[in-house]
Amino acid sequence: MTAFPDVKQLLAEDRADGSIYSNSDLYDMEMDRIFMHNWIWVAHRSELPEPGQFITTFVGSHPVIVSRDRQGVVHVMLNRCRHRGATVCEQKHGKAASFVCPYHGWAYGLDGALRGVPHQDGYTGQLDKSKLPLVNLRVEEYNGLIFATFDKSIMSLEDWLGRAKPWIDLFMKQGAYWPIKTMGEHKFTFPGNWKIQLENTTDAYHFPIVHKPYLDSVDKETEDTFSFLDGEGYVEDLGHGHSVMVMIPDLVDLEEDLDRPIPMRFEKLAEDLSKDHTPQEVRRIVRAVGGTGFNLNLFPNLACSMAFFRVLRPLSVNETEIRHIAIGMDGGPAIANQARLRLHEHFQGPMGFGTPDDAEAWDRVQRGSLAGRDIPILLNRGIGHEAKRENGNLYSDVSAETGMRAAYRQWFADMTEENEA
Repeated sequence: MTAFPDVKQLLAEDRADGSIYSNSDLYDMEMDRIFMHNWIWVAHRSELPEPGQFITTFVGSHPVIVSRDRQGVVHVMLNRCRHRGATVCEQKHGKAASFVCPYHGWAYGLDGALRGVPHQDGYTGQLDKSKLPLVNLRVEEYNGLIFATFDKSIMSLEDWLGRAKPWIDLFMKQGAYWPIKTMGEHKFTFPGNWKIQLENTTDAYHFPIVHKPYLDSVDKETEDTFSFLDGEGYVEDLGHGHSVMVMIPDLVDLEEDLDRPIPMRFEKLAEDLSKDHTPQEVRRIVRAVGGTGFNLNLFPNLACSMAFFRVLRPLSVNETEIRHIAIGMDGGPAIANQARLRLHEHFQGPMGFGTPDDAEAWDRVQRGSLAGRDIPILLNRGIGHEAKRENGNLYSDVSAETGMRAAYRQWFADMTEENEA
């Protein structure tokens, strides 16, 4: 019998043992205690706009189907036939009336109910279809974000998101006058532990170093906008492992101060939009194209990162899958959505100036952390001047590691099955 690691020996408020990235027993604990017992993001509402539409994805290591049934209800079901365990759907997304296992033809409805079994008389009364649906997970939605969990007893999604909800609402304003929609994604893996990526989205400290090529690739006005390390930004602990990193405070609420000058890089877009839209509409659309000025981390697997979704999935203790999902305006101007895609590709794309550099840094953390023993990973940046707001949120300057400490507090609570500190 495997003895689980003593988590209390691995984490302090200001540091973590380097083995948290490479201990396979610890990883097994994480897959159970974190990914089986928390709300895990699985889809955005726009991916399932009509009855019959579905996507396939994962909750932790478990393949699932996310479907919208004929009544419009969203279901998240294990992608596993109740007969011999084969997956019943291999398509990434699509529209279907049912899911049929290719092995023996067992057929399931969009809600997972077992509808048909070929040659059922062979069971001579020993098979009750009503007791063999696809296994349904608990599902809840907030502002278009769909989450699922194996755990029927945990708190509601709204309670789990808690103080992160106002930030989700702010993030969704980048639809301008239209709802948010997903506009495609690219997926890649890196040879490192999932927590290295979890840390990265709340780490502004690395930006001017790792992303100097990006800063060199943009105009001076944009470079100044993204040189935020000495600015008025901040990182704030939102509870339950969630955090927000505000890099550009002027772009927290995209509907405020629309009379500010349009950035030089959007002047041509504004000119083109003005042919079909009022000046006020143009300003709001252009503001939305640029995205928000903050990264919102939702523990454990979703980041609403300025203008896209970043989704992580642990594959093993030292391999992680990342999806970058572009988002745009559902029904908005085509030229505005094209502009969003070009901005997305410039930084997050496979040939962009941002993500490839990030991925190399994550790879080097994984390999470097294997050197030596009993050498901690430091998590103490900004802790000396961390303060508390009236609502109890801890916050510090934009380069602080407050967001990482927030995530690790929830990690610790889950792993020790104690309440969050």
